[in-house]
Amino acid sequence: MVTGKGGTGKTTAAAALALALASGGHRTLLAEVEGRQSIARLFDMPPLPYEETKVAAAPGGGELYGLAVDPKAALLDYLEMFYRLGRAGRMLEKIGAVDFATTIAPGVRDVLLTGKVYEAVRRRETIREGSAEVERPVYDAVVMDAPPTGRITRFLNVNEEVVGLAKVGPIRNQANSIMTLMRSNLTAVHLVSVLEEMPVQETADAVAELEQIGLPVGGVFVNMVREPFLAPEALEAATHGALDRSEVLAGLAAAGLGRRSRATGNDTSHAALASALLDEAAGHGERVAMEHNERGELLSLGRPTYELPALAGGIDLGALYQLAGLLGEQGAA
Repeated sequence: MVTGKGGTGKTTAAAALALALASGGHRTLLAEVEGRQSIARLFDMPPLPYEETKVAAAPGGGELYGLAVDPKAALLDYLEMFYRLGRAGRMLEKIGAVDFATTIAPGVRDVLLTGKVYEAVRRRETIREGSAEVERPVYDAVVMDAPPTGRITRFLNVNEEVVGLAKVGPIRNQANSIMTLMRSNLTAVHLVSVLEEMPVQETADAVAELEQIGLPVGGVFVNMVREPFLAPEALEAATHGALDRSEVLAGLAAAGLGRRSRATGNDTSHAALASALLDEAAGHGERVAMEHNERGELLSLGRPTYELPALAGGIDLGALYQLAGLLGEQGAA
């Protein structure tokens, strides 16, 4: 499961992780549960239907499938699976009972969303190996693009609440099975952050909350990392306003930037440009120092940390493959 503060690129990180896990001939499912059709947009596809759909091929012959979980359809599946309602379940939809259950009833929506992903994790298929038939999971890995950190604990713990409310029956049994899987060593909740104060603080808070309810925290994905534009010594000087102004002026002149004032003969435009560049360099130095401190805060959480660069060209399918390769190299998959 992949979570993160809004704006940190958690969906991009989840997709890159899913691609990395599919590499080498594996089959991976990437599921989203927020109804935003983010997977379709990332992979430049029409909106996904409520069924597992192949969205990409992974290096080494792997396959990546996508699933946009719809709570209404998941409830109808649930009614058919546990109560064999069939057409009666469709009648419930017509009279509005399904809308009620998925929008009004507390926690039901999240139970259905996690339940659909749980079903994909436990599903098996029979394949032939030599002369024998063996049973194996349909997917080698399932990645959930989960809700943001602000509500991830409640989202993942909702089945525990249902276990407490439903004393007997299939609802309790399924909720109990889901929580068992979530707390097992088959599951990891990864957190995505950027090197800014609020996302880092939300990440730290989420780690503490997840640990408190016994859910396994995985790694921290530091997204949109930018390399400093200046060498370390120059960066230190820029931060303290100690860059040599004459060198900046000489560089501007050598590059043919700015022009000499006809009235005074002074390089006034050069001077203005130099002042702007020195201010920009000082701001850049302060930001790099801040990012260094925030990186230290993330490292102090004691979790594996993986870094993904900021890509100037934005995120397209080629960029996802690039990020997936980087995650593979860093051992995230």
